[in-house]
Amino acid sequence: MAAEKLEQTNKSNELFLIDGSGYIFRAYFALPQNLTNPAGQPVGAVLGFCNMLHKLLTDLQAENIAVIFDAAKENFRNELYSEYKAHRPPAPEDLVPQFPLFRKAAEAFGLPAIEMEGYEADDLIATYAKLAQEKGMKVTIVGSDKDLMQLVNDHVVLFDPIKQARIDAAAVEKKFGVQPEKMIDLQALTGDSVDNIPGVPSIGPKTAAQLLEEFGTLENLLDNLDQIKQPKRRAVLEENVENAKLSKKLVTLAQDVSVQVTLDDMDVHDSKTSNLREFLQEQGFKSLINRIGFEGGAVDQDSSSVKVAAGQSAHKPVNQNDYILIQDIAALKEFIHKSREIGTFVFDTETTHLTPRHAQLVGIALSCEVGTAYYLPLGHKQPEQDLLGEQQDDLTQVEMSEAINLLKPLFEDPAVLKVAHNAKYDVQILKNCGVKVHPVDDTMLISYVLDGSSHRHNMDALSERYIGHTPIKYEEVAGKGKKQVTFDYVPLDKALEYAAEDADVTLRLYQVLKPRLAQEKMMGVYEDIERPLVPVIGGIEYEGIKVDPIKLRQFSDDFGKQLITLEENIHKLAGHEFNVASPKQLGAVLFDEMGLQGGKKTKTGDWSTDVSTLEKLADAGEEIVLQVLEYRHLAKLKSTYTDALQEVIHPDTKRVHTSFSMVGTSTGRLSSSDPNLQNIPIRTELGRKIREAFVAEEGNLLLSIDYSQIELRLAAEMAGIEALKTAFKNKEDIHSLTASQVFDVPLDQMTSEIRRRAKAINFGIIYGISGWGLAKQLGIEASEANEFIRAYMARFPELQDFMEATKEEARKFGFVKTFYGRKCFTPSINDKNPMRRQGAERAAINAPLQGTAADIIKKAMIRLWNAQVRGELGQARMLLQVHDELIFEVPETEVEECAARIKEVMESITSFDVPLDAEAGWGKSWAEAH
Repeated sequence: MAAEKLEQTNKSNELFLIDGSGYIFRAYFALPQNLTNPAGQPVGAVLGFCNMLHKLLTDLQAENIAVIFDAAKENFRNELYSEYKAHRPPAPEDLVPQFPLFRKAAEAFGLPAIEMEGYEADDLIATYAKLAQEKGMKVTIVGSDKDLMQLVNDHVVLFDPIKQARIDAAAVEKKFGVQPEKMIDLQALTGDSVDNIPGVPSIGPKTAAQLLEEFGTLENLLDNLDQIKQPKRRAVLEENVENAKLSKKLVTLAQDVSVQVTLDDMDVHDSKTSNLREFLQEQGFKSLINRIGFEGGAVDQDSSSVKVAAGQSAHKPVNQNDYILIQDIAALKEFIHKSREIGTFVFDTETTHLTPRHAQLVGIALSCEVGTAYYLPLGHKQPEQDLLGEQQDDLTQVEMSEAINLLKPLFEDPAVLKVAHNAKYDVQILKNCGVKVHPVDDTMLISYVLDGSSHRHNMDALSERYIGHTPIKYEEVAGKGKKQVTFDYVPLDKALEYAAEDADVTLRLYQVLKPRLAQEKMMGVYEDIERPLVPVIGGIEYEGIKVDPIKLRQFSDDFGKQLITLEENIHKLAGHEFNVASPKQLGAVLFDEMGLQGGKKTKTGDWSTDVSTLEKLADAGEEIVLQVLEYRHLAKLKSTYTDALQEVIHPDTKRVHTSFSMVGTSTGRLSSSDPNLQNIPIRTELGRKIREAFVAEEGNLLLSIDYSQIELRLAAEMAGIEALKTAFKNKEDIHSLTASQVFDVPLDQMTSEIRRRAKAINFGIIYGISGWGLAKQLGIEASEANEFIRAYMARFPELQDFMEATKEEARKFGFVKTFYGRKCFTPSINDKNPMRRQGAERAAINAPLQGTAADIIKKAMIRLWNAQVRGELGQARMLLQVHDELIFEVPETEVEECAARIKEVMESITSFDVPLDAEAGWGKSWAEAH
């Protein structure tokens, strides 16, 4: 695999070399730097470094390992080129005093900490990698710097500890277009602005890869510059021959350094030594001590711990904490009293299952002061057959109903703010117990509103990002694999440490993130859209939608029979039997045996049979390929829906309860999983058939209402296209009107084909469609498609201006905004790779439109949910959201009146010039409602 998680191998014959300098700067820039040890010395990066080392050692179980550092002084490259790394800024002031501690930390973990004057860490890594290979050892370099990629071969791989990805030769080639042995020549051509390596101006990685593919080596390229056809490229290379040669010397890693530490010195033994414990105590890293688990037990609460700069309570280290079990009514009442006085508290439920409808409440973590958190166990049990290695001596717990009765008034008190991370889950769990939680703040949603898709929003990622702490993993308290138990069998001491930490971390995150909403002017998106959506999404997940298992079984049987028939037809066309589901066997049949033209091979040497390849062959009328595409489509429907949906019907409700992610997209759209009900195909007859299995309860109908052409309407509104705005106001056929204006065809002479072309352009334009993409869609030449697009832009110049302004906004800020202010990030907008950059530009054009549409339907959902709660929609219940569509279950006698009311709400959400149009349909099944 080109990039995969590190596999367990024979560790005794494998050497692990850690790029210590890379670890240092990742730790520094990822974590807050206001932490000091008891002596007042900055240690924020050191704490992150230690957390990384502990995780790495735990994950790798390595027997041969060393940490390699850069020496502080200049190295041999400065003698070759005095300007080498001359532009690098000095290290941050608070990082400099931490440098000696990194080496001490590595040694405390029992690892050799190696550096040598005159050489960089990469040179030492290269030397040790060579020595290890000569001894027949495999080498894993823990680091992802491109300078190390020249070392990758059949015996050497890199491992990115942040992405948990293995980087082998295939991964290097995929990223840079050359095999690892050509990385030196590629870097010599491209240079490196960070290290001030000159390279050849205007030669980027893609161009360098093309040149090396053509000429083989840098030397051969420089000897044959007269063969380069592009005059400008040839000239710039001729002017920079010496720079390229110098750059190659600078980027080539030394592999013959006379190292002092031998491979035998890298034999790792138990790191849980008194030296490590003493070092961690000196720095105040108490929680890490407890997590490692030294002989002699945990560190007590009075031991030294990391201190925090004044005024930074939210960054008070999680090492300094007071976590308490609540095992009696008096203690619970004391917390309730304290939280009422403060007016805000954090809560987090511990349960037996990830899906709320299947989960049982086990306990509740609570906190209202940073550093102090509580765990209220309610449903813990003695492990059966000593599942976790120990029986619990004390399983004292407050009786569930008594605890809920005490907590219910607090959770429902409008004067007390409740805070959770991914609140919709916890709200549903407590709803199962008869508790309606209100009001709620959600740290996950606050983070998403602030930073969109620029980073992950799970609690562990945010904890590491903002408070420099890696929370305890679930597996650490519940076990792994077959030995993993549900939380009700986790001993109370471990449950306390895990659950209370989650509550504590959530409160710290809240204090860091909540003020940013006002500071960054994002309060409106949070308060008007995301926060009030929590009970709505929780409610529709809880409600679920009925699925007919008999129909699903019937469809599965029918699909199975059709698959057999298709397989037989394909075998007849091929002339023999083979595994149709095997891409390798299919490729051999199509291209080797049948000799079909247009095939291409993958890097593995096998024929590609991906969708784009097969569709081209299908367009050419190849019958066997048409049958294969039908087979694949049918097989996916069967496995993903008709088979899988039968397995997720809840035994009590007889309904399917999907899970909606509120932070899973870059544009604010909701996404659905377990099962994904937003991705059921609707453009094929078989796909539409699946929706026949989604049905209403007896006496009810399913009501579907969706926004018609909403993104096209938003394009007219946000780009200020007056002709289209007028057309929408007058309820004209927008595609016929566009066709008339772009193709100069009178409306009374409009044909269905001309209208179809206009429709494709209308919808394609708002997705930034290219001439090639439009040509493929319409079945015409790319030149003709480009002419259509030019004519369209000439007729509607406001759209061209809007698109250019949007791309410029993305280039400047790294994101674009929806009408309501949501940030939609475009990370590749300034990428040097044209394909990635153009893809980001297309995404930037569409993001404000799709994002605004997402915001609009969310606002509609909130208003309709509130109307539903107030009884203004009769007995209607909201069940699903699928992009621009809402699904309700409504009594047959109320459906027309309810449809009119919902349509009115959805169409009145905005006050745009362009009117919104919501279309309604209903029936016994989802299919009938369309």
